[in-house]
Amino acid sequence: MVELFAITLLATIAAQLAPGPNFLAVAATALGQGRMAGLAVAAGVASGVFFWVIVVAFGLGSLLELAPALLLLLKIAGGLYLIYLAARGLRAGIQGEAVNLSADARSRSLKSNWQMGMLVVVTNPKAALMWIAMATFIFAGGGTWLHVLLFGPLGALSALAVYGLYAWLFSTNIAIRSYQKFSRVFEYSFASLFGLFGGKLLWDGLKELRT
Repeated sequence: MVELFAITLLATIAAQLAPGPNFLAVAATALGQGRMAGLAVAAGVASGVFFWVIVVAFGLGSLLELAPALLLLLKIAGGLYLIYLAARGLRAGIQGEAVNLSADARSRSLKSNWQMGMLVVVTNPKAALMWIAMATFIFAGGGTWLHVLLFGPLGALSALAVYGLYAWLFSTNIAIRSYQKFSRVFEYSFASLFGLFGGKLLWDGLKELRT
């Protein structure tokens, strides 16, 4: 079982290192509000990971087979939330809010940043599908729902390490100076990427809704 957990952990870390909504949320916050704010988002992402592991351990895969509309709802909810983040980033770019990093850092509490990180993960159907795949791998290796549940802390800790590293990198002096100089470019870039991720999720959901 140790070998099975090690292989699953490696696959999990590879998936977490790949750019996506979690990375964007951490990087954008660390750039705009500083290291502690970025780490708070990373902690929220780790909490969201643990949430998905618990849900999957208790049979989300079976639930999605019985109620595929649940995945549809996740796509629509996740898409709308990411589009909201895109709109907020676009507004910040237009108003030039992101240039004043210290003022922006005071505008949102660590708790709010943690909540944002968790919401990004919880409303992301791709996260659900990834953890269903990880659970399936554990089941195929002879594990039970308890082994999936026990893997939760490992998945959460790896998320905290990966996204905590991103928070640190994007809050360095070089990154901050670059951000101050090109803040609107960064804001527009993050807004565009959030919009693309959110738009695709929403579009997929609406297509399924029409069929």
